[in-house]
Amino acid sequence: MQIVDLAKELSSTDYPGRGIIIGKSDDGKYAVCAYFIMGRSENSRNRVFVEDGDGIRTEAFDPAKLEDPSLIIYAPVRMLDNKLIVTNGDQTDTVYEFMKNGRSFNRALRSREFEPDAPNFTPRISGILEFTDGSFEYAMSILKSDMGDSDCCNRFTFTYDNPKNGLGRFIHTYMGDGNPLPSFEGEPTPVAISGNIDELTSTIWSNLNEDNKVSLFVRYVDLESGKMDTRIVNKN
Repeated sequence: MQIVDLAKELSSTDYPGRGIIIGKSDDGKYAVCAYFIMGRSENSRNRVFVEDGDGIRTEAFDPAKLEDPSLIIYAPVRMLDNKLIVTNGDQTDTVYEFMKNGRSFNRALRSREFEPDAPNFTPRISGILEFTDGSFEYAMSILKSDMGDSDCCNRFTFTYDNPKNGLGRFIHTYMGDGNPLPSFEGEPTPVAISGNIDELTSTIWSNLNEDNKVSLFVRYVDLESGKMDTRIVNKN
């Protein structure tokens, strides 16, 4: 696989759905994590990201227009000690509780499967960054139906030790728009990570489809001090 330009990758489809990007800044000083959501329906677009302690949660922009909250209201990002958990659903809480009780990221996700939103069966994508002594490692996961079969869940986990400067991985829920929506295929895409947090935030937000983008979270974690710098962008 070749490292691809993040801006081109993001702009190559109108609807990648929800996406996670994890990697290391080009100067080697920061762990980088980003999460975005998109929406086609009024209910999906009626959301914003808000800070919640060291993490974030989704919230209805207009509570009066909120319909089914089950798959759109959740905590995408939570911190547990030296671990940053990011997912596209309430499996964030599953991972948090399992790991709080000494169990693994993989074991937590074994207890979950793709979303029950037939006919799309939206994949559950998840990531975890673990920080130790000025360095970090990370893993990404996708739980998806077996070619649209609601009775079979395929589970893939990708782990990355000793991340390289300026390199990240990008995983998202859909390959593009469609009916039903086609699930993500293959390994997380290697993407170039460049610039400071504001530059990366601008690159991601400006290259997501204008009609469908909803919210974006970006965090840089200083590997030496542990200090976290966060940006949140909401269309609403």
